[in-house]
Amino acid sequence: MLRFFALFLFLQLSLFGLNILNWVQEHIVLPWTALLAHICATLVTTFDSTAASQGKVLWNQATGFGVSIEAGCNGIEACIVLFAAIMAFPSTWRHKLVGILAGFAAVQALNVVRVISLFYLGQWNTAVFDFAHEFLWQGLIMLDVLVVWLLWVRAGARKARLNAPPPPPEEPPAPPLAPRAPVRPSGGPGQVSSSLDLSPHAKPSA
Repeated sequence: MLRFFALFLFLQLSLFGLNILNWVQEHIVLPWTALLAHICATLVTTFDSTAASQGKVLWNQATGFGVSIEAGCNGIEACIVLFAAIMAFPSTWRHKLVGILAGFAAVQALNVVRVISLFYLGQWNTAVFDFAHEFLWQGLIMLDVLVVWLLWVRAGARKARLNAPPPPPEEPPAPPLAPRAPVRPSGGPGQVSSSLDLSPHAKPSA
C-alpha cells in the first residue's frame, strides 16, 4: 500500500509538471480544449441552432453569452489523477491500457455534460452557475474518477480469480483402522485363566 501511494503521488506530480509546460499547453492542451468546445457545440446544435464554438469558447450566437473552457474544466487534470492511480496499482499492462482508455472516455463524456450544463445554467441564473461550476461539478468529476478506478480494480480482481489455477484436490480421508483382537495374556503363576472351561482338571501323575 505504501508503494502504491508513493508511486501515485510521484506520477501525479510529474504529469502535472508536464501539463504546465508551454510546449504541452500549446500543442496538446489547447488543441484538445478547442476540440472539446467543438464537440459540445456539435451536440448542442442538434436541438439548439444558436450554439457555436470558437476556439475554446462555446457561445450562443443569439444572446452573445459564452463559456470559456479553461484549465481544470477540460478534464485533463482529472484524467491525470486517474492515469496515476491506474499506473500505480499492480496489474497487467493490458489491463492498465484498457483502464486508461475506458477511464479517459468516461471522464471526458461526463465533462462534455458539464460544459453543456454550465452553458445553459449561465444563461439562466448566474448564482446557480457559480455554485455548479465551483463546487458541484468539481466534486462530480472527481467522484467519476474514483468510481471508474474502483470498477477497474474490481474487474482486475475478478479476472485474476478466473485465471488462477484451481486449488489442489483435498486428500481423501484415511480409512478407519480395523479393530484388533485383544491379546490374551499367557498363563502363569498368579494369573487367572481366560478359558470358559471351569471344570476341575485331573492332577497329572508324577
